[in-house]
Amino acid sequence: MKAMKLLMLAFSISINTALAQEKIENDASQPPLEDRYFGEKPPGLIPVLFAPDIVSPEGLFEGGNHSPDMKEYYFSRKNGKYEKRTFFVIRYENGKWGNETETDIKWPGFSEDGNTMYLGKEYRERTATGWSELKSLGEFLKDQAHGMSISSRGTYYFAVYKKDDSAVNGSIYYSGFINGKQETPVKMGTEINTGIDIAHPYIAPDESYLMWDVEREDGYGGSDIYISFRAKDGSWQPAMNMGSKINTELQESSPSVTHDGKYLFFSRGEWEVREDGSTNWVGKPYWVDAQVIENLRPR
Repeated sequence: MKAMKLLMLAFSISINTALAQEKIENDASQPPLEDRYFGEKPPGLIPVLFAPDIVSPEGLFEGGNHSPDMKEYYFSRKNGKYEKRTFFVIRYENGKWGNETETDIKWPGFSEDGNTMYLGKEYRERTATGWSELKSLGEFLKDQAHGMSISSRGTYYFAVYKKDDSAVNGSIYYSGFINGKQETPVKMGTEINTGIDIAHPYIAPDESYLMWDVEREDGYGGSDIYISFRAKDGSWQPAMNMGSKINTELQESSPSVTHDGKYLFFSRGEWEVREDGSTNWVGKPYWVDAQVIENLRPR
């Protein structure tokens, strides 16, 4: 009976996620399909640079993402002429994308309906007049750092760096939403938490897979993107390196899938050493058809 309930819950979440993605794709209030990604030609199964002339003309990109309505693109840059991390937004208004402008909104994440904006350990809710004041997400996120992702059922997956857990290289935890409240965070197993510099988890809306970046001995060099699929019994299968098309001798990080479920985005870059011995991060955004995820899913 318990297994049947879990199966029915998973089926319900899968259906709801598919309906939400279909709604996004067909939403007439959004930019036309050909405009949603700055007019860029959609990629195939080989990652390509995403809008390099717009978001990373000098290779100073860190990370970015679209809002669910596809009318805003938020991203950050650092190093080079940006001595301090600087945040930007590009908005789709009056039938076209505008120019980038600086913003005080830092690394936003969004609920599926777009009515909640997550900002680190805080959030804002959409109101009739705009966004609410910042509110705390709760004590359960006090140790969160370097990335967070939330599933459709309200489960948080996030990276934690704390010495008292012997996790100086990072670990991924999760906190389920049960009976109207978040549960005490639980550290995931070694199938996920193996390697160094574990960070930037992305959980599928239906929690059928988890992606993150990490340095492991079987990697291609620097941080690579790994994926783990959830088995029928709810356990997490051993992590898989996403392969040489995604990962290279450079550093790949910050994987995420667009709200319509069509594309996988990630960052690729490296640290360059200046003449004075200091380092400078040179990174750019890449995107690829999300079918690459399904091609790795165990049959």
